[in-house]
Amino acid sequence: MIMKKVLILTYYWPPSGGAGVQRWLKFVKYMRSFGWEPVIYTALNGEMPVIDHSLEKDVPKDITVLKTPIWEPYTVYKRFIGRKKEDKINASFLNENKKAGLAEKISVWIRGNFFIPDARRFWIRPSIKFLTEYIKKNNIQYVISSGPPHSMHLIALGLKRKFKNVQWVADFRDPWTNIDFYEKLMLSASADKKHHKQELMVLKEADIVLSIGAAMNEEFVEMYNAAGGNDPSKFRVITNGFDAEDISKKELEKDKKFSIAHIGTLVKDRNPEILWTVLRELVKTDVEFRKQLEIKLVGKVDFFVKERLKKYGLDKYVRWIEYLPHSEVIEEQGRSKVLLLLVNNTKNAKGILTGKFFEYMASVAPKLAIGPVDGDLAKIIRETNTGFISDFNDGDALKKNILAWFKGGTMGRNEGAVQKYSRYELTRKLCGILDTLQVHD
Repeated sequence: MIMKKVLILTYYWPPSGGAGVQRWLKFVKYMRSFGWEPVIYTALNGEMPVIDHSLEKDVPKDITVLKTPIWEPYTVYKRFIGRKKEDKINASFLNENKKAGLAEKISVWIRGNFFIPDARRFWIRPSIKFLTEYIKKNNIQYVISSGPPHSMHLIALGLKRKFKNVQWVADFRDPWTNIDFYEKLMLSASADKKHHKQELMVLKEADIVLSIGAAMNEEFVEMYNAAGGNDPSKFRVITNGFDAEDISKKELEKDKKFSIAHIGTLVKDRNPEILWTVLRELVKTDVEFRKQLEIKLVGKVDFFVKERLKKYGLDKYVRWIEYLPHSEVIEEQGRSKVLLLLVNNTKNAKGILTGKFFEYMASVAPKLAIGPVDGDLAKIIRETNTGFISDFNDGDALKKNILAWFKGGTMGRNEGAVQKYSRYELTRKLCGILDTLQVHD
């Protein structure tokens, strides 16, 4: 088989851990099976919130990984807010130990108004220069950019403008101007205009625009059409997924208690006030439930969420587990009685479809979700028959769902639907899209 080379621009790459690295690591793992040879371009010294060496096993042997140094303003930022040089910067406005102070608020304003689209903007020009020479020497005809950070898309945009024969796929793991924390950036009118202008340039000039969910895709198409775009068919959806090879082969002993496990970062906007209300009621009125309950929080938890747990008297039921390597996370999922999935209660909630859900899907443990019952997540839960979802303010439905799992309820998973979301099958879909692209001399 003759392999076609594709250059993939991704800021997050092993040993970086967390959700941001998973999507393209897994695509890259399987692309050779479908006739594509990936070449990775990433930062030599990027600011990585977590390190996870267990992910390195998925990097294909002999793959080309290009790295160049990046300057980011995080050293100045840390000094300004009184943090140590070695401290990690959390994503998604997570505050672990205290409420945000004045210095942090000022730094957010500076970030939003001066570092557009993000703090990696200083890497755009050097990357275009470096990759221009690489593309010339290696006859690269396909480029994929993965964002956020959306600076990756602007690198690809620069290459597309230099090489008219290069076919460019812009992949959005999260929205740009419609992301849940966009309004927290305290943008001036001119900064907001610049963000939208850059976003629109990417949507118009990319040959294919990928999104992880239908709602996000529809939003992009609407923006594109409103700006006079003439090829809405280039907007496609490829969700995140699960890797069957990650599923633990061990005989895992289930938690002795009724463990409701949330795995991943738990930020303020994802705080499930309705869940704490329902659980408080259940521990007060149901003796057996009170004896059995365990709230298992794996990963970083915002200070605000911890305070809410104390307020509801639920902190005594919590088992705190710090960040785990991905391999251990999969095992922790397998031990849990119920897997909790929370959607941020923000304006774009219907389109939020986290990668964590698909990893949950690989586990037979039932899923308990809180979010829009008419959103992207709810549709897939119903399609696969893998759990229950209740709306943000529907305490009665949530209580019913919790008690159904507590009393040993079961569901008949739709295995055929589940397998559509395997990383292997999603890579087949990706490569099928790449195969349709026509390179012009």
